[in-house]
Amino acid sequence: MGLSDEEWQAPSRLAGWTRAHIATHIARNAEALETVTRAVVAGREVPRLYPSDEIRDRDIERGSERTGVELQIDLDTTAGSLNATFDSLEGMDPGTAIWLTDDIRVDATDLPALRLAEIALHHVDLDLGMTVDDLPDVASRTLLEWACFRLRDRPEVPAMRIVSDSGLTDRIGGVGFATTVHGPDGALAGWLSGRGGTSRLAEADQLAVPMLI
Repeated sequence: MGLSDEEWQAPSRLAGWTRAHIATHIARNAEALETVTRAVVAGREVPRLYPSDEIRDRDIERGSERTGVELQIDLDTTAGSLNATFDSLEGMDPGTAIWLTDDIRVDATDLPALRLAEIALHHVDLDLGMTVDDLPDVASRTLLEWACFRLRDRPEVPAMRIVSDSGLTDRIGGVGFATTVHGPDGALAGWLSGRGGTSRLAEADQLAVPMLI
């Protein structure tokens, strides 16, 4: 990305996190997903994505103290290794469900899409001029699907029926009457992840959603 050490240590869009925190999180996420993918392909017991929240947070905090060069090397190396490992998922039939955390269960074949959503979300968080509206169509749709998945059964989230311009429909949130919220993929993804407003959405003004990390 060509950032100086000072720019890496500048605040991001996430409260309490610098850009270096985000870069470290992205790199450790790549390592964790690679470990999960290797276990799936080998038919071994699949570990949780992170041993614990405490260990994840400690690694991010320590990693954020590195220089810009160290951060960039870490990002490039872990991303390249993960992409090569994802190739081993080709040909795998859907239906291999795995638990990434105690409350997030996904199909193994969806791991690359999950990674794309993670990268799209945190690229915006770096606060380098990109917003959700600047994301490519595929990334916007993937991020929207992931946000809906994360919020689907959250009782504290207002009941909503999400309808996107690209044709995605989903029911998320708690019980009760579901308000239909309509708009472009990027605007919906930004709002549902806590990174965008409601100006381009219909029926979302009076609804509140949590920030997804």
